[in-house]
Amino acid sequence: MKTIGLIGGMSWESSIEYYRLINEAIRDHFGGLHSAKSILFSVNFADMATLQHEDRWPEAADILIEAAQKLQMAGASMVLLCTNTMHKLSDEIEARISIPFCISRMRRRRELKPRG
Repeated sequence: MKTIGLIGGMSWESSIEYYRLINEAIRDHFGGLHSAKSILFSVNFADMATLQHEDRWPEAADILIEAAQKLQMAGASMVLLCTNTMHKLSDEIEARISIPFCISRMRRRRELKPRG
């Protein structure tokens, strides 16, 4: 099983939901006690909210790019951005890592949208 790198913290409550849904999907697919191999990089939501509010998107992108790169260095096989709002920075993040990048918009349970 490959390792999923999760960029979370926007907010921590939504990160819990992503983690739960991913692990439920793995359990449902493989059965038994299976769960996802994952690494979570949680950013400080207060910082991200300030950057959003002040329209400082390049700085927000830098934080998320650093998170994605650290997940890649930690051994993630792919990166999932666990937020609805920050997907607008997906192109910038994806351009700076060499592993697959996904965004997830939590409209429906377990809906993932692979990029590339």
